[in-house]
Amino acid sequence: MNDTALLTIGHSNHAVESFVALLGEHGVTAVADVRSVPFSRFSPQFNQRQVERSLADSGIKYVFLGKELGARSTDPGCYEDGRVLYARLAASGDFGSGIERLTRGAATERIAIMCTEAEPLDCHRTVLVSRVLAERGVAVGHVHGDGRLESHDAAMERLMAKFGLADADLFRTRDERMAEALARQEERIAYVDEKLREEGSA
Repeated sequence: MNDTALLTIGHSNHAVESFVALLGEHGVTAVADVRSVPFSRFSPQFNQRQVERSLADSGIKYVFLGKELGARSTDPGCYEDGRVLYARLAASGDFGSGIERLTRGAATERIAIMCTEAEPLDCHRTVLVSRVLAERGVAVGHVHGDGRLESHDAAMERLMAKFGLADADLFRTRDERMAEALARQEERIAYVDEKLREEGSA
C-alpha cells in the first residue's frame, strides 16, 4: 500500500460510514474531489458540503479540484462535436495545475482522488487523470468498493482485455494496444455537452 503515491476511489452509493472506513483502511489523510459537479441526486450524503463535513469529522482533509480535473470542461476548445476530448483537456492550463497540486500534495498526504463511479474503468479519474499521472511516473492505485486495491497497470490490463487487446500482437506494441483501449473507453464515457453538439450541427 505504502508504495502507491496516489489512490482513486468512487463514492458510488456507499453509506458515508462505509466510505470513511474504506479510506481509513488505506491510510487516506486527504480526499481530492474531481467531480465537475460535486453533488449527487442519488447519494446526497456525497454532496460537497455534506461529504466535506463527514470527512472533517473523521480527521480527513478535503479539497475540491473539479474545476481543474473535472471531466466537464468549461472551455469550448476542449470539445469536438459536443464531446470533450481528453487529450485537449489534459493539455489545458487548469488541468496541468490540478496535476501539479496533486503531486505536490502527495508528498505530505495520502490522497484519494474521488469521483462518482464505483468501477474505476468507467470514470475519467482512471482513463484521464490516472493516465496522466502514470505517464509522469506516479504510482496510482484504485480502491474498489470491497476494499481491494488494484494497481493502475492491472486496471489497464483489464481495460485492454475488455476490448480483446490484452494478448501480444505481432504488429502492435503494448503501448499501442493500450492507447486504442483508452481511446475506445473514452468514446464510451467522455462527457457530451448537448448544447455544444447542437450548435455544431446547426
